[in-house]
Amino acid sequence: MNAPIKPQETPRHRVLAQIVGNTKPEYEKVLTPDALLFLADLERRFGRTRRNLLEDRQDRQGRFDYGEMPGFLPETAHIRSGMWEVAEIPAALRDRRVEITGPVDRKMMINALNSGAKMFMADFEDASSPTFDNMVQGQINMFDYARHALAHSDEAKGKDYTLNAETATMLVRPRGWHLEENNVTVDGRPMSASLFDFGLHIFHNGKLLAEQETGPFYYLPKMENHREARLWNDVFNFSQTFVGIPHGTIKSTVLIETLPAAFEMDEILFELKSHITGLNCGRWDYIFSYIKTLRNHKDFVLPDRAQVGMDKAFLRAYSLKLIETCHRRRAHAMGGMAAQIPVKGDEAANDAAFAKVKADKEREVLAGHDGTWVAHPGLVPVAMDVFNEHMPLPHQILRKQINPRVDEESMLTPHTGDITEAGIRTNISVGIEYIAAWLCGRGAVPIHNLMEDAATAEISRSQIWQWLRHGASVRREDGSIAKMTSDLFDQIFDEEMDALRSRTSEEEFKAGRFLLASEIFKKTATSVDFVDFLTLPAYRALQTLN
Repeated sequence: MNAPIKPQETPRHRVLAQIVGNTKPEYEKVLTPDALLFLADLERRFGRTRRNLLEDRQDRQGRFDYGEMPGFLPETAHIRSGMWEVAEIPAALRDRRVEITGPVDRKMMINALNSGAKMFMADFEDASSPTFDNMVQGQINMFDYARHALAHSDEAKGKDYTLNAETATMLVRPRGWHLEENNVTVDGRPMSASLFDFGLHIFHNGKLLAEQETGPFYYLPKMENHREARLWNDVFNFSQTFVGIPHGTIKSTVLIETLPAAFEMDEILFELKSHITGLNCGRWDYIFSYIKTLRNHKDFVLPDRAQVGMDKAFLRAYSLKLIETCHRRRAHAMGGMAAQIPVKGDEAANDAAFAKVKADKEREVLAGHDGTWVAHPGLVPVAMDVFNEHMPLPHQILRKQINPRVDEESMLTPHTGDITEAGIRTNISVGIEYIAAWLCGRGAVPIHNLMEDAATAEISRSQIWQWLRHGASVRREDGSIAKMTSDLFDQIFDEEMDALRSRTSEEEFKAGRFLLASEIFKKTATSVDFVDFLTLPAYRALQTLN
């Protein structure tokens, strides 16, 4: 085992990360002087590389905008053709047939861990609104979990929540490389949100979880290339030495949720091969990234979100390519999210939701996926039954199967279908309602019997932007065809806002921050230049509210 190391001992590096946001006494449990010193060291060692990589993203997107297409890299062909595998998967991660995801709220964490799923991904990113209180309270929950002290008492309901004797294995998703934590600065600059989330967790819990053989395990979001994976690998190597755990103890799963990353799956696995167990089809963010990456090209306009399914076009190719790549490298190929949730008071709608989940999970397991995601504890048994029936072993990594060859063209083929007035209305209403909830501190929000998160809000506003940019043909409710224009958008937008106001009282409308949410949605959906992430302007607004 490696001996722990100390942060660099120059006078400059004795300066702690500075807390500039509002604090509470309980924050001292995790925001200790030693932890803040470690965070500062992480930022100083790796922050510049992160910022350089983000600049590289902008340069590459500029080339896409002017006609270059994403594709497999010629300079890494030797990695794709080479004979190599990832390191052995630890026992705690071998059977991942059903994973549940959710925010880092204390009660929801306990319910997810007790849900019967094999894994629980505690999400500091898309399923959590990044108020400083949410982020730090989430770290306190992680601290207690590692010490078998995670419990919650709901005095209003007179109910106590405790962990069962057997629970899901915990994986933690820090925020993506593009995000910053404005409430913590290093040398006067906001620090990386990724390094803040990961750093606090590994500092306080890494050694304990390693000793219990239940971690530390992570999900890594929104990377766009293998060099971003290399940065995570460097962070892992340093952090393992710092906390005193053996090289390769940290294990990660990378979400392939950007179009450029889908062409570098082998390379991402290779960069992290000592610290990775698989890849995941982050389907909702992937749809958003497809729109974002190919935004300037009319041939890649997508139909209504409801018509963009995993069973065809670029999504099917991406799923099959992920399975093929992972299994060749002895890694897990994880399926994507079922966003449906149980429907109370409507048996027919509930049966329909469960049937959709079952069909989606059957598609995944029969294609070769080793596990899947659900968003609600009530859907764990449905997904579990499907995988138990078709996957008797812990995974399908060694299963021999023949899938169609996946080439660059199939990875880019758009879905066909209609753009409808109903689809525009759904995007507007869902986008505004989700952003409003996010501004109020909630990151996983049930809307129209689906669990929406930041990724689906990104689809909503980016589809509007794409349809406006290319003057898409829209099927109106009366059957006529109209061109998507600013005037048409404004008309439907105003009607949806009026409908929202009619469903809420004036007090509820104001408290729910719907007006601010509508402004953010409209600006990001109609701006001349595409806003890279909805959460960037939304986070600036969030900072003024908390």
